Amino acid sequence: MHKGKFIVMEGGDKSGKTTQIALLEKYLKSKGLEVILTREPGGKDSIIAEKIRAIILDKNHTKMNKRTELLLFLASRAQHVSEVVEPALAAGQVVLSDRFDSSTFAYQVAARNLELEKIKDMNNWAKYGLEADLIIYLDISASEAENRRRDEKHDRLDRETQAFHEAVRQGYLSQAKDNNRWFVVSAVGTIEEISQKINKKVDSIL
Repeated sequence: MHKGKFIVMEGGDKSGKTTQIALLEKYLKSKGLEVILTREPGGKDSIIAEKIRAIILDKNHTKMNKRTELLLFLASRAQHVSEVVEPALAAGQVVLSDRFDSSTFAYQVAARNLELEKIKDMNNWAKYGLEADLIIYLDISASEAENRRRDEKHDRLDRETQAFHEAVRQGYLSQAKDNNRWFVVSAVGTIEEISQKINKKVDSIL
């Protein structure tokens, strides 16, 4: 059991999670808490994990094999957990992560159709068995996300089809079903309304 709290923000592309996690960081710091904001793939101040992130998201890497993609995500996660997350939790800090392993099961299992049981074992090994205290999922339909995605720069995953992004969404929702560590909130609404719902839920676990 870690001393700190590990809170993960999940959501499909253009769900607003990066905006919301920044607001949550500001809110928690205003309460006097020590907060670390990090992300996956990659990780705060982790040179190795961030270099892996750049490889994964490079829009020129169109020939990346789905197994290669998975293994890169897991390599980044292993480095991220050992170098960033675990030390912060051991110090009693609140760790906010923009994505964690739920993304693997949404993107690589639900959307890429990789083997669930095999990936469960690999992922648990890569993350040293670490579980989030709370997973906040910002839910948005693939069609609404597509509307938000127009006229923006795209990374390799942004360029996937609408069907792919809907499969990702269903992958998230299936994980959230009957799981009390998950909090599902609609990503359709004002930034302030969504933020208030998230703050209230986070307060309940601190």
